[in-house]
Amino acid sequence: MLSQTVEYAFRATMFLASLEPGTAVNSETIAARTKVPHGYLSKVLRDLVVAELVWSLRGPNGGFALARPPEQVSMLDVVNAVDPIRRIEKCPLGNPAHLKLCPLHQRIDGALALIETQFRETSLAEIVSWGRKSTDRCKVLVAATVKGKSK
Repeated sequence: MLSQTVEYAFRATMFLASLEPGTAVNSETIAARTKVPHGYLSKVLRDLVVAELVWSLRGPNGGFALARPPEQVSMLDVVNAVDPIRRIEKCPLGNPAHLKLCPLHQRIDGALALIETQFRETSLAEIVSWGRKSTDRCKVLVAATVKGKSK
């Protein structure tokens, strides 16, 4: 349902959100860490810069960084920067008799509305925080398992 471009934009912005504020990272590092093809990543980063979600700095110490704190960037901001969700506003079949959406397209549009709402209400900071918590939980579980086996 979401394009590969959106997936790659999420990976890139989440990586940047996980760094210390103001930290600039070159595109090669972002590509390697997020497993996004470098050529594709360049297009995604350009779109994010145009949308003013990411800034770029040229030169030997240059790179890319979030333009705003991760708490101020929603997942919907990222989606809208690279491949906005297209809501269904009229009959996709062009049937003039369909003044309202049919039940099928009402359901599809309703699902898209829910996705939009979830993305609007979720910041990059929340996702980074959830990831850190789950990583911490995994470390605790691994440590407990290793400790239990050594007894």
